[in-house]
Amino acid sequence: MTEEKACRCPCHCMIGVLVALFGLNFLLKALGVYGDNVSNIVWPVLLMLGGIKHTFKGMCKCCSDKGAGGCCSDSKP
Repeated sequence: MTEEKACRCPCHCMIGVLVALFGLNFLLKALGVYGDNVSNIVWPVLLMLGGIKHTFKGMCKCCSDKGAGGCCSDSKP
């Protein structure tokens, strides 16, 4: 029985968090918690953060160590 380790690197869950915040932004706007002006600032910032994360995805130490047995490597021990 092989046990696969899930990567616990915080950079891998960042996109999911950004998507959740993106949806929360529009939900709070629809509920009237804050107005259009705040929402019109929040969603582009979240989109830019996602783009920055995507741009620097190769900087993750666990992912760049694929040959060295990093947590994201495809090689089996």
